[in-house]
Amino acid sequence: MSLPPGFLDELRSRISIAQVVGRKVSWDMRKSNAGKGDFWAPCPFHQERTASFHVDDRKGYYYCFGCHAKGDALTFVRETENMGFMEAVETLAREAGMPMPERDPAAAQRADRRSELAGVMEQAARFFRMQLNGAAAVDARAYLDRRGLSDAQREQFGIGYAPDQRQALWSHLTGAGVAPDLIVAAGLCARPDDGGVPYDRFRGRIMFPIRDARGQCIAFGGRAMAEGARAKYLNSPETELFDKGRTLYNIGPARAAMGKDAPLIVAEGYMDVIALVGAGFEGSVAPLGTAITEDQLRLLWRLHEEPVIALDGDTAGLRAGQRLADLALPLLAAGQGLRFALLPSGQDPDDLLRSGGAGAMRAVIDRAVPMARLLWERETAGQVFDSPERRAALDRRLRAILQRISDPVLRTHYTEEFRTLRRALFAPDRGQRPGPFRPGPFRPGRRPGSPPAAPLPTTRGTALAAASNDQIEEELREAMILAALFSHPQQIARFEDDLFRHESLRDDHRTLFAILLAAAHEAPPPDRADLAARAGDALDQLRARPHIANAPLYRPGADPEQVANCIAEDFAILHARRAARREIAEAMSDLEHLPDEGLTWRLSQAADALQRAGKPRMDETTDLGEDRTSLSNHLQSLIDSQVWVKKRPNR
Repeated sequence: MSLPPGFLDELRSRISIAQVVGRKVSWDMRKSNAGKGDFWAPCPFHQERTASFHVDDRKGYYYCFGCHAKGDALTFVRETENMGFMEAVETLAREAGMPMPERDPAAAQRADRRSELAGVMEQAARFFRMQLNGAAAVDARAYLDRRGLSDAQREQFGIGYAPDQRQALWSHLTGAGVAPDLIVAAGLCARPDDGGVPYDRFRGRIMFPIRDARGQCIAFGGRAMAEGARAKYLNSPETELFDKGRTLYNIGPARAAMGKDAPLIVAEGYMDVIALVGAGFEGSVAPLGTAITEDQLRLLWRLHEEPVIALDGDTAGLRAGQRLADLALPLLAAGQGLRFALLPSGQDPDDLLRSGGAGAMRAVIDRAVPMARLLWERETAGQVFDSPERRAALDRRLRAILQRISDPVLRTHYTEEFRTLRRALFAPDRGQRPGPFRPGPFRPGRRPGSPPAAPLPTTRGTALAAASNDQIEEELREAMILAALFSHPQQIARFEDDLFRHESLRDDHRTLFAILLAAAHEAPPPDRADLAARAGDALDQLRARPHIANAPLYRPGADPEQVANCIAEDFAILHARRAARREIAEAMSDLEHLPDEGLTWRLSQAADALQRAGKPRMDETTDLGEDRTSLSNHLQSLIDSQVWVKKRPNR
């Protein structure tokens, strides 16, 4: 069976050789650099202890410096699985989701026809290049001069000119003996509706050849010289050679540049790419007149783990980047992301390079932001979050973004990133406010202001007794929530909102909360073992704490409603305590500015909040051992004693 031209190239571009080889070897991660597609391992073809087997994932080849075995993914599958060539092709094609060509003579005929069409396209490219030097192209050359394209750049990119005549190319190709049906099938000419002689599709345009990864001309893009042209830019129609949603302008040279550690920059059009390459950014590509497609996105990731999307500095450019981010969300994976570089207002890469040079462009690329920041800016830019309803709407939009990320580990990191940004957005200006007021520890039956009772000998060594403030109590309560939800995953979805709004005090707790929040979006919910595997040592350390290890509530057989009641109660207390502390801190800082009535009202509200925190939400019999009455009484004492009078200057 013969394979059509380009089939194996496309197969190799879709398959990661590192993934294929990784099923047979164990990578030496001390020597490997996954970010650059550079992997080392002991050779699978001969016995050795050192990692002398090298895989270059970007170029798609392996080589052993010991036994000198070398090849690509197909060779590796054939050698390690003892397969024939076609069997190996079928195996990898099935893995890549590519249908195998039909096993009949028609496949060979189609391959021959593609070769003929490619030959016609090369003849057309030569014709257009010759026309650029003629008298009819004086305006085209003047335009290229104004855009700063040197003769070397014109030659490098094969830029030409299509005469403003109805049948200039048609006459040239048919005069050279090219079959008329091939000219039409290549997309170079079109047949009129009345059945007359075909006419040139490109007329009066500067021509940019579009080549595939092998350097073969498969299409053209034409820039109109006439001001009133129906389309400023015109691409070839889709043909047997050309699928505009599955290729990129300058893909071949950009792929070669990736081996030199060049950044992969995605610009909007041909002129941007030519200008970028001329300024030294050789890894530059562009889509072909449309928004980036899923196939093009996968092709970009095949070249580089984190392409930089260069957005024009206007509203349309920003919206294009946001649409691309939405397209990329379900496809994201570890080591497979996007960064976005926003150019100055009203400028594209060509404009910036002409005004500021390569240094200005490099500065923009270096400031490129990760995709999470772009999505955050879209959801928050120009908005005011001065009400619970607006903040809740933001949380809903962020959760919708998180739900579209299929990779659970990546979803966890996005959750943490959004929470960090959210805390920064909603945090008060602590530089202008005193720290939160923290009342001293209380004991049942003790009057506010009296010395605290000494702890019993059996409790002197506990974390609660040794703590100087109530942070340790909140950490313990967080630990109880985490232990309960990791022990009863079926409860996670029920507390998704609480998980999202909760801000943990400890780094290890934040990691565990992020894992639970990510699991809230999964259906069906993960089991205990799966969650424990994701959490690793952090969960083991949590469960080893005495108040967790000895609690029957965290055993698999515990009553689900009792578990839910306890989790809800702990969340309610944590949220109410922190809200009350914020209100107290703000009220105390305003002593010099608020009238007495305003301060009285704010402290009263804080006291009420703490009192409400003591009322069980779901089970009136639940008692977690907290002296809530004393806490609210202490706040009331602040009101009764008019604490603000002592701090107010004498009038």
